[in-house]
Amino acid sequence: MPESKIHELRKFFDLDEYLTEEEKLIRDTIRDFVKKEILPYIGEWWLKGEFPKHLIPQMAELGLFGPTIPEKYGGAGLNYVAYGLMMEELEYGDSGIRSFCSVQSSLAMYSIFAFGSEEQKMKYLPEMAKGKLIGCFGLTEPNAGSDPASLETRCKKDGNEWIINGRKMWITNGTIGDLAVVWAKDEDERIQGFIIEKGTKGFSTREIKTKISLRASDTSELILDEVRVPESQRLPNTEGLKSALMPLNEARFGITWGCVGSAWACFEEAYNHSLVRVQFKKPIASFQITQQRLVDMFEKIWKAQLLVYHLGRMKDKGTARYIHVSLVKRNNTRMALEVAREARSLLGAYGITTEYHSMRHAANMDTVHTYEGTYEIHTLIVGRYLTGIDAIDR
Repeated sequence: MPESKIHELRKFFDLDEYLTEEEKLIRDTIRDFVKKEILPYIGEWWLKGEFPKHLIPQMAELGLFGPTIPEKYGGAGLNYVAYGLMMEELEYGDSGIRSFCSVQSSLAMYSIFAFGSEEQKMKYLPEMAKGKLIGCFGLTEPNAGSDPASLETRCKKDGNEWIINGRKMWITNGTIGDLAVVWAKDEDERIQGFIIEKGTKGFSTREIKTKISLRASDTSELILDEVRVPESQRLPNTEGLKSALMPLNEARFGITWGCVGSAWACFEEAYNHSLVRVQFKKPIASFQITQQRLVDMFEKIWKAQLLVYHLGRMKDKGTARYIHVSLVKRNNTRMALEVAREARSLLGAYGITTEYHSMRHAANMDTVHTYEGTYEIHTLIVGRYLTGIDAIDR
């Protein structure tokens, strides 16, 4: 099928009419980068369990690190729709690539920008925007996932230093990171944030190599054994658990867009295949069931696409709340997982190979559906908003 038809399907609701020229240029630039530098090689990286570190300088040049951070600190000062479009195009390539940029920008850089001192911002953010420093975000623990308030990592003040002990689990960029934003409870049960640099005594990482999802992403355990950091490495403007959760809301916003990119990749692959795969002397696209499956996928993707666009405009106006992000994250991860599985099925036996992309996306989306708030947790967040009753047992 000619590329022009795919282009027509991506413009079905003429969303470009509502994008600025800058937003369209950003989207098209990242789309071109993904098609040239990621799609031809991602299957091999995924099989090997490799993150393409050689792309970091090019990603930095494209403004993918801290795009919404003010230019004063090395960011691009872009709006959230532009950021969302970046994440959509990156996840068209692979969830692991988008996760890398999300963690760098929305978790690590945002934490320093929102809660750091001016000295910390000027020291770290420009270098992170250049890709010279890679960050990770240490909140999740072996026994504290959906319930971050139960984290067990501890920090204790000792003169002008803090002593930190604990473990963090499932940390994207953990092994390749140059610094970690780590959250810990002090002696008053207040959650504090710290910037811990690679090489600090007692701080080590262990890559998790047994994954069958997000294989082109660095996922690690952080180990903190009597780690000593000066007071100057504590994020001074935190307000307990609320501050630890705010960066997650930023990252979830990017995820909502990324899911749309993953779904488009799967739909386009299944759509093209259905037009050229001949069975019973005609293309399978001519069968009624196949057409129904294609239409169902197309409908789901466009609903999600319009949702994230509106969410982005709300965020740019300052009217989007965490509840809006939770509802869209819940919807879009489920949508992308369903589309990936449906596309894989339409591809038949071809769909289980890395020459095609849908099964890789399906495996990745199983994780994206779960991390940074499971489908069930976001259900309860929205349910609490609807009913006024907190159904989460504490």
